Amino acid sequence: MIHRIHELVWGPWLLLLFLGIGIAYTIKTGFFQIRKLPFWWMQTIGSIREEEDEKKGVTKFQTACTALAATIGTGNIVGVATALTAGGPGAIFWMWVSAAIGMMTGYAETMLGIRYRYRDHKGAWVCGPMVYLERGLKKPYLGMIYSFLCIMVSLGMGSMVQSNSIAETMEYSFGIPSVSMGIFLTAMVFLVILGGISRIAFVSERLIPISAGIYMLFSMVVIMSCFDKIPYIFQCIFKDAFQPISIFSGTAGYGISRSLQYGISRGVFSNEAGLGSMAVLHGAAEDTTPEQQGMWAMFEVFFDTILICTMTAFVILCMTDGDAAGSGYDGAALTAYSFSRRLGPLGQYVVSGAMLVFAFATIIAWYYLGRQAAGYLAESLKKRKKLYILQRILRGKIYTMLYLGAVFLGCLAKLETVWEFSDIWNGLMALPNIIALIVLMKEVKVPK
Repeated sequence: MIHRIHELVWGPWLLLLFLGIGIAYTIKTGFFQIRKLPFWWMQTIGSIREEEDEKKGVTKFQTACTALAATIGTGNIVGVATALTAGGPGAIFWMWVSAAIGMMTGYAETMLGIRYRYRDHKGAWVCGPMVYLERGLKKPYLGMIYSFLCIMVSLGMGSMVQSNSIAETMEYSFGIPSVSMGIFLTAMVFLVILGGISRIAFVSERLIPISAGIYMLFSMVVIMSCFDKIPYIFQCIFKDAFQPISIFSGTAGYGISRSLQYGISRGVFSNEAGLGSMAVLHGAAEDTTPEQQGMWAMFEVFFDTILICTMTAFVILCMTDGDAAGSGYDGAALTAYSFSRRLGPLGQYVVSGAMLVFAFATIIAWYYLGRQAAGYLAESLKKRKKLYILQRILRGKIYTMLYLGAVFLGCLAKLETVWEFSDIWNGLMALPNIIALIVLMKEVKVPK
């Protein structure tokens, strides 16, 4: 039953919605992400040194790292491998398409988030789809629904699923018992989230560039050692993504549809463009404009999918001669196998270390996401004088304890059902956000 619901939620209709809204914003902005690439690149990653000189509060770069912490995770390792085994090499092409148009979706939701954000009674920023659903769309109940779904995703996909990936990886690679890993991981998460968004941003700013840099370095070592195979890999990707018209048959059409489905779905899973999470995570940035933060969101989608996911894909395809499905492996095991073929035992440690750091970064970033949603929902219920007990649960320390409990339980549990439930909440969470992106399209503008 749960599996059936999952298939219905993440069916072709939802993928078409993600594609459609991204294409609409791409056309509306005149292909801004491609046409103005040098401009937005210099306005984001090219402005880091200047931003450090004028550092005040949570910076634009710190919020970008926090958002990357939420998006760079198991999708970059497990998701890419799954896409290749299930959808073939052509899935990578459609992942690129998903990222290219998803850049504008990320820009739009982040820009709207910054435009409609406000400070609460403690002076902290409140930002995200729930805010522009209430203040822009004038649909506060949709904002409350989005907040509830975001909380459910944070307790499932954001914490339990990630901590389970860490525990399984550490037990398999280093023999660390799940209970011990659960205690250690929960304590580490607590120490970080205890400091609020400032500490989460501080840790993300240092964790993500270093860990992603190391992962990319070893990926390039493997890829460049197979330099002569790269033209063949590109040939496999484009041939599989577009079967020649002369042999276009039912089988070929089915192959293309699978490549498209898995490429787009794994692209969305990895970069989260369209889910609205980036709009929440960028809300704490000081001294910024909606356009500036929107461009940072574009950079994140580019970095997450076009760079890191592509490197993972090329490592796998180079080491399996373009036939990932024929390797006999899937998921993280396929990625580890591919790295190990060139790097030996070090390859497995590279994948294990990347899984550990990426998943930990995702956990702390999703705590902030869930905490923001919980605070918004509690305040909305208070205004309407409803569900007082739920208000108490959502406020302050109780949500934090629930989140830490989810992290610990994730290290111990078998998560097949939790994964599917979380994926369902994830898909449903996108719906109110996409509605807002459609209705508020006229308000989204790009720099000239």
